[in-house]
Parts: sequence; C-alpha cells; structure tokens
Amino acid sequence: MNKITFKLLVFACIILGGYSVNAQTKLFEHPNFETLAKDHKTIAIIPFSAKVSLRPKQMKEFTQEQLREMEIGEGLAIQNSMYTWFLNRQKRGKLQIDVQDPKKTNAILLKNDILDLARYTPEELAKILEVDAVITGHFETDKPMSDGASIALGLIVGFWGTTNSATINMSVNNGLDGQLLWNYNKRVAGSLGSSTDMLINTLMRKASRRLAYTS
Repeated sequence: MNKITFKLLVFACIILGGYSVNAQTKLFEHPNFETLAKDHKTIAIIPFSAKVSLRPKQMKEFTQEQLREMEIGEGLAIQNSMYTWFLNRQKRGKLQIDVQDPKKTNAILLKNDILDLARYTPEELAKILEVDAVITGHFETDKPMSDGASIALGLIVGFWGTTNSATINMSVNNGLDGQLLWNYNKRVAGSLGSSTDMLINTLMRKASRRLAYTS
C-alpha cells in the first residue's frame, strides 16, 4: 500500500468515524405491533436507567452520590436525544404519532413522586402520563456521553472525550395492558466526538425500519 492510499484510508476513517456498530443485534417485534399501533396517538419516552462503569482510578475521584448523579444525567440525555430524533422524523412527515415533550413527562413523574421508575409497570406509567405507549430503556457505557458529564470527568480526573463503547436496550410497551410491542438491544463502539445524539441516530437508523410508528 503506498503512502497516498494509506493517507486516504486514514482520512476516510476520521470522516466516517463516530461509531462502529456491533453486528450482534437483538430485535423483537410483536406480531400485532402494527395493528395495535394504529390506535396510538401519543407516546412518552421515560428517562432511561443508566450505568457508567468508570475505571478504578477514575472511581477513586467520585463518591457514590456523584456517580449516581452522573448516571441520572446520562439517562436524561438519552431521553432528550431520542425525543429530538422523533421530532426530526415528524418534521419530515415520517412519524405517525405525537411524542410527549420530556419536560412534561418528567414534570408529571415528579408531581406524582415517581422517583424509582423500576417500581412501576409500563401500563401504570402510561396511565399517569396519559399516553398510549411508553418507551423505556437501559443504557450502559464505560465513559459518560453527555457533554456535561464528560466535561466534569475531564476536570476531575484529566480525561477528555466521550465513550469508547455503549450498550442500549430499549422497549416499547402498550399503555393499555403493558404488553411488550418492540425491544431493541445493541452495542456500539464509539470514538472521540461521540454524543448521545450520534448514538441515537446510529441506533435508530436501522431499528426504525421495524418500528411501526415510522414510515
């Protein structure tokens, strides 16, 4: 390989960088998802639960409370990025439902003293939020992806950048009976410059083809 070809390959890797998607993808779709989704008018995105697995050296600089706050921030960042993704689809006329604003979703949850989401079933959350379906999920990363958490980590332990890898597991549950309509589990490997918006765009690009709400 000559030097020019090598430089071109390196340049292409930089331009196309961001995420390399693991081929192992788990996708479940309820056989009657499309039929059930026809009656859905509004869905809500619940704040994702998140786990940030820092290195031992980094962990020494954080208290458990600080780590927990970081994880809450990551979950909220995923929620907002997913909301933005749906809005963009809606603007292009490729979304058949309305998505509740996360600010409204979170305010309603707070007013009802719902702090531990794991204690509530999908149908209970849907009833409280007055929506037809809810999107829930879990997010795991070895370094924080949201801008605020990434900067905080850089200031405290001298690490700058975002995630090296992330795993996301998201579900759509019917609001009437809590039935699982759709589940998507995927692991991605990232690079410097990654963000929650880039992550969601990468994940949803292919997943949306099997999501009944999108066209």
